[in-house]
Amino acid sequence: MALVFTAVSNSMAGMLLLAKWTGVKGADPWNTLTLWNVAAIVLMSIGMYGFGMSLNDIIDRRRDSQISPGRPLPSGRISVMAAHLICALMAGLALAGAAAYGWGTQMRWPTLACAIITLLLISFYDIAGKYLVAPGLLSLGLIRFFHAVVAAPQVPLLWHPLLLLNHVVVLSMVCYKLEDKRPALTRAHWLAVMAGLVLVNGLCVGVLAWRRTPEGGSVVDSLWITPGLAYAGAAVVGFLVAAVLVLRKSDSARSAGQSLVLLGLLWLIVYDVAIVAGYVNLRAAALLALLLPLAYVAVQVMRWWSRLVAISQPPKYIRAR
Repeated sequence: MALVFTAVSNSMAGMLLLAKWTGVKGADPWNTLTLWNVAAIVLMSIGMYGFGMSLNDIIDRRRDSQISPGRPLPSGRISVMAAHLICALMAGLALAGAAAYGWGTQMRWPTLACAIITLLLISFYDIAGKYLVAPGLLSLGLIRFFHAVVAAPQVPLLWHPLLLLNHVVVLSMVCYKLEDKRPALTRAHWLAVMAGLVLVNGLCVGVLAWRRTPEGGSVVDSLWITPGLAYAGAAVVGFLVAAVLVLRKSDSARSAGQSLVLLGLLWLIVYDVAIVAGYVNLRAAALLALLLPLAYVAVQVMRWWSRLVAISQPPKYIRAR
């Protein structure tokens, strides 16, 4: 749950891009945002992320009772009924936040529709997708895509949600292989995931270019391709360099996968900052960048807390036979 800041960052970036796209030329989009819209989109992101985490724990409680008995549900620190209540409240918070944001931006139904699609994708992944390999990996990317689009249903800059989608899918696929998860990732799965990415990217670019390019107009203008996109390219190169360093430093494939997935999820904020720096302004990007140290500190605090809880649990003894 500490990584909820990555979801907040994705939504905030989408909101800033929308404000820039629809605002007065030369105006600072950060100054045009209302407290209502910012609070609504933050609450939506928290609810969406909390829903996914709690639903996953509910579904995995029997499996966790065997391999991770110290977790809240298997240990009994949280009852199953309380977990279901938390899950429902998180879903309600996500929908309420999306509805409030849609009301504040006059995009009620498109915003709510994107939020519902995101919740359905999260449910699919937690219930079935994570056991289906290729569909699960693709659904992880689509969750990030639609979550970012909740804040900007008009999709002012397609490259932002597409970057999040492709990064999450490729990252998840590589880490799935490194951590040797089951069912095993076969060549057929790799091909299916890559074909799915090509299909999704092609459809998104093709449909948006077709709908926005006027007769005799420029596709470059309709897709909002500017030199600012180079910031995102630099962020991609930066991640590849950081990933290679992580892989070289790790002493096993499993530890490499665990470190890489954490780095990759935190790097989503770097992508948001790069996109905002290139398309909005540096001031807005600097303010958004503050979420990165917050996310990192939150991860460390959660790790410390989990170790503290583990120590506080009564020891389990195995009777010799």
